Amino acid sequence: MQSSFKQAWLSNIRGDVLAGIVVALALIPEAIAFSIIAGVDPKVGLYASFCIAVVISIVGGRPGMISAATGAMALLMVTLVKEHGLEYLLAATILCGFLQIFAGFLRLGELMRFVSRSVVTGFVNALAILIFLAQLPELTNVTWHVYAMTAGGLGIIYLFPLLPKIGQVIPSPLVCIVVLTALALAVGIDIRTVGDMGELPDTLPIFLWPEVPLNMETLLIILPYSAALAVVGLLESMMTATIVDDLTDTSSDKNRECKGQGIANIGAGLMGGMAGCAMIGQSIINVKSGGRTRLSCMTAGVLLLLMVVYLSEWVSKIPMAALVAVMIMVSIGTFNWGSVRHLKKTPLSSNIVMIATVAVVVYTHNLAYGVFVGVLLAALFFANKIAHYLYVESTLSSDGSKRTYHVIGQVFFPSSEKFINSFDFKEAIDRVVIDLTRAHFWDVTSVAALDKVVIKLRRDGTVVDILGLNEASSTIVDRFGVHDKPDAADRLIGH
Repeated sequence: MQSSFKQAWLSNIRGDVLAGIVVALALIPEAIAFSIIAGVDPKVGLYASFCIAVVISIVGGRPGMISAATGAMALLMVTLVKEHGLEYLLAATILCGFLQIFAGFLRLGELMRFVSRSVVTGFVNALAILIFLAQLPELTNVTWHVYAMTAGGLGIIYLFPLLPKIGQVIPSPLVCIVVLTALALAVGIDIRTVGDMGELPDTLPIFLWPEVPLNMETLLIILPYSAALAVVGLLESMMTATIVDDLTDTSSDKNRECKGQGIANIGAGLMGGMAGCAMIGQSIINVKSGGRTRLSCMTAGVLLLLMVVYLSEWVSKIPMAALVAVMIMVSIGTFNWGSVRHLKKTPLSSNIVMIATVAVVVYTHNLAYGVFVGVLLAALFFANKIAHYLYVESTLSSDGSKRTYHVIGQVFFPSSEKFINSFDFKEAIDRVVIDLTRAHFWDVTSVAALDKVVIKLRRDGTVVDILGLNEASSTIVDRFGVHDKPDAADRLIGH
C-alpha cells in the first residue's frame, strides 16, 4: 500500500511540480475563455478547473492526465445558461456527474476497445487543429509586438531544451511564460494580458446547493443537457487517456476514470463550477513538461486557485502572446504528422475514417459527432472487408446424384446475399449437402439466408442435408431458423 502510494504520488516530485506550474498557468486563460463561451462569470470556469483537477488527481484512473473545464463541454451549456441561468447549469453538472459514475459501474469505459486507431488519430488531429484555431483571435487585428512576442515564445520553447543541463531541468513552456512576462513589464509593451480576459476571483470557492426546485420539471429541463455533457465528457476523457497511455507507455483504468470524472463533476457543481473533463492539450503539456503522477494534476489545481486568488495581480499581467505560444506548441505536438506522411502507405479505408473524423469535429466543434462518424465508418468498412472473406466451393459426386457445397468464412448481413448466390437452384439433382464445418453464422440475416437456400432446394424435390454447424452457429440457427419447421416456406415469406 505504501509503495503504491509513493509510486502514484512521490516518484517524480520535481517533474510533477514544475509541470503542474506550467499547466496551472495555461489553465487560467482557457478556463476564463470557456466561461465566456458558456455565458457565465469567469470564476465559474476557474472554480471548476480547480475542483475537477484536485478531485480527479485522487480518484481518477489515469495518473498524469489533466482534467478541468473544457471548450467541448462549454459549447453544450450555452442554451441552458441562456434560457434558465447559472443555477440550472450547476444542477445539470451534478446530474452529469451521477450519470458518469453510473457509466463507470456499467463498465462503459471498456467500449474504447471498439474505437479504431484511425478514429483516435483523427480525433487527435482534429483537436490539434481546434487548439490552433482557438489561438487565431489573439493573432488577428493586433500590433506587430504580439507577433514578435509569440515568435519569441516559440523560439524559447523549442530552443531552450537544447541548452546543456538546465534545458532538461526546467520546462521550456514555463521559461517562455516567465521571460515574456518579465520582458513585457520591463519594456512596457501594451499588449493583451490574462487580466483583459475577465475579472479574476478574489475569494476561495464555498460549498453551495443549486437553488432550483427539486421536482420532475427541473429534471426534464436538465436531463438532456446532463446526458450530453456526460457522453462528451467521458468520450473526450477516454480518448485523452488512451493518448496519454501511448505517450507514457503505461496503461490506465478506464472504468475508474469514468467514476472519477463523475465524482469530480459533482464536486465542481457543489462548489459553483461548471462541468469539465480531461483536456488533451493540457495533458500533453503536462507529459512533455515532465509530469507523470497524480501529483502533477493536484499541483496544477491547487496552484491555479492560489494564483488567481492570491497572486491575481501578477497573473493578470501575463501576456496572452506567451500562452498563445505555449498552445501553438501543444497544437504542433498534438498533431500526428506521421498520419499525413504515410497517407500513401495506409489503407484507403483507414485514411477515409481519419479524414472524416477530422472534418466532422472541426466543422461541428463537437468531438462526439466526429468520433461517432469515425466509428460508424470504421464499422462499415470492417463489415465490408470481412464479407469478402466468404468462399463457397462445390463438388459433384461421381454418379452425378449428389452435390456438396463447402462454405468457408463468415456469414452475416453483408455476406448473406453472396452466400445465397453461390448455390445453383436450377440444377436438377437428387441430394445437396451443405458443409458448414468451416463457416460461422452470426445474425438473423445469415439464418434467413440459410432458410432461403434450403427451402428453395427442397421445393424442387431435392433432399438437403446440413453438416458441421459449430455450437454457436447451431444455437442461433435452431432459435431463429424455420427451414426444419412445419410450413417453412410460408413462414419464410411471412404468411
